[in-house]
Amino acid sequence: MKRVSLLLVLLLIISFQNMAGAHSGRTDSSGGHNCSEKSKAKGLCTGYHYHNGGGDISSSTSNSTNETSTESSTNHSLDKDCSDFASYEEVVDYWNSKGYSKTNDPERLDGWGNKVDDGIPCEAPSDYDTSKINGSPAQIAKVTADQEIAKGEKEGYTAGLNDGSKGKEENLNVTGSDAYVEGYTTSYQKGYKEGILKLETEKKNANEAGQVLGSKQDKIEVPIKYLENEQLKITFEEGFNKSVSIREEAKKKEFEDKGYKDGKKDINNEPKDIKDIYIEAYQLGFEKGQKELKDDYIKKGYEKAFTMLEYKVPQYENEKFIEWYKEGFESNKEIKSIQEAGYNYGFSGKEYSIPKTYLKSEVIYKHYYEKGFEDYETEKKEDTATTVGGLGVIIFGWLARRFYVAKKMVG
Repeated sequence: MKRVSLLLVLLLIISFQNMAGAHSGRTDSSGGHNCSEKSKAKGLCTGYHYHNGGGDISSSTSNSTNETSTESSTNHSLDKDCSDFASYEEVVDYWNSKGYSKTNDPERLDGWGNKVDDGIPCEAPSDYDTSKINGSPAQIAKVTADQEIAKGEKEGYTAGLNDGSKGKEENLNVTGSDAYVEGYTTSYQKGYKEGILKLETEKKNANEAGQVLGSKQDKIEVPIKYLENEQLKITFEEGFNKSVSIREEAKKKEFEDKGYKDGKKDINNEPKDIKDIYIEAYQLGFEKGQKELKDDYIKKGYEKAFTMLEYKVPQYENEKFIEWYKEGFESNKEIKSIQEAGYNYGFSGKEYSIPKTYLKSEVIYKHYYEKGFEDYETEKKEDTATTVGGLGVIIFGWLARRFYVAKKMVG
């Protein structure tokens, strides 16, 4: 009976030791333990697993000193297992707060229940965003992508701003990772738009600066800051040339007016030692003045023709004026109709009178009226003589006839 009791005690001790070695709390003497059902439900582990080099212990462990056992016990008491956390978020918070990573995992949370270390503590749920985990591949990839995007944004913006501010065509040809290209493209377009706006402002300033210089001098002097940018250089020159043109046009008008006045006076004072365009403007004005002067003398001759029966040389010292005057006199074709009207009215035999339209040419009208009336009188006399002569012929013929008849009768 005593043997049976002793056997039962031994069996109980062995069972207790096995239970202690298989519980889901701290690691057993082999450095591992089983995953509890609660931990399995949370997705923290799946079965028996090791921690801190567990399973690697040699047979000499049983012969270790009390000091070693005490140290091991102390280390195990500080060690965290995946089953010690209520949720996977707690695992991540703990992992991140400790600054753990794939290469820095003293508590072996990464390898706990995993076949290989992957930088992810415990077992993450399938839909969990592992980029939140410090040192995880997803986080490393995200950080790398963010760095590439940041680099692309910086370089893209600089390139876009440079192209836009120089008036170049938009150029989105870029190589690199997808993240770099994404960051580069977005920021390039932003920088390019800002560059265009910057260029427009600078062009406006360059144009105004060019106009200011052009309003003062004829020689262009482009500032260095505009020479460095072809667009700004062109705009500065446009502003300069615009002001020079305005100034030149005003001066050309001045010389043209002077030429016109001299032309009207028939005095040619062509300016010297100035630009050809100003000399040409003077001559243009002079020719206009001369034409008007000629027209004035032609008009005088034309008007004089209404009051003169024949041309008389005017008392002008300048032969040119006499020629213009004569040209006008001879060009008056209205005189012909006045002459015909006066003559016809006189030839009609009516008493002299003159229509109002011919009053300014009464000398001519009356002269030709008298000629017409004179011809009328002459023709009237001729008609009378013809009539008398015709009557005598008739009487003579009648008498001759009577004489013939009488003679016949006598015979």
